Amino acid sequence: MSKTTSPAKAALPYGTVFGVIMIVELVLGYTLKLNAQTDPTVGIVINLLNYIILPAIFITLACKSFKKMNGGYATFGQCLKAGVTVNVFAAFIFAVFNIIFNYIVPEFADEMYAQIAEITAKQNPQMTSEQLKMTLEWTKMFMNPFVSAPFIIILYALDGLVASLIVGAVVKKDNPGAF
Repeated sequence: MSKTTSPAKAALPYGTVFGVIMIVELVLGYTLKLNAQTDPTVGIVINLLNYIILPAIFITLACKSFKKMNGGYATFGQCLKAGVTVNVFAAFIFAVFNIIFNYIVPEFADEMYAQIAEITAKQNPQMTSEQLKMTLEWTKMFMNPFVSAPFIIILYALDGLVASLIVGAVVKKDNPGAF
């Protein structure tokens, strides 16, 4: 009986690298004053990278690594497990860093909140002051890293699931001798 490797074992190194890349993006964006609220191009590039390109790359690498560890075979389900693990682990690393970053650099959240408030008021001049106040209260609540962390993890888990469905369909190779 051959010993199989867990999909998580193949996925964790790739999830770690993906999480570190997201941290570097955050730090570079802050230090270089790149802001998705004031420059939509930055937001588009970061979203394309973090939700489509990087997950596809790292999930593919994790699935191929898992397949290699298991004698060239990986089921569709194992590819799904590996892919979701990559994204969840990356999101967890990023969420923890985001909490730490907000304590180290508290003005980061204040600057973002001020920009969002200004942009919201400009884009919605028909809003009453009460509606604007309520919108900004919700925004401030979701900017709290302890509130946003679970949402980040859930969002990346769903993104990982979608990407894994596509990658798993391509990478999978069932073992004909398995049950």
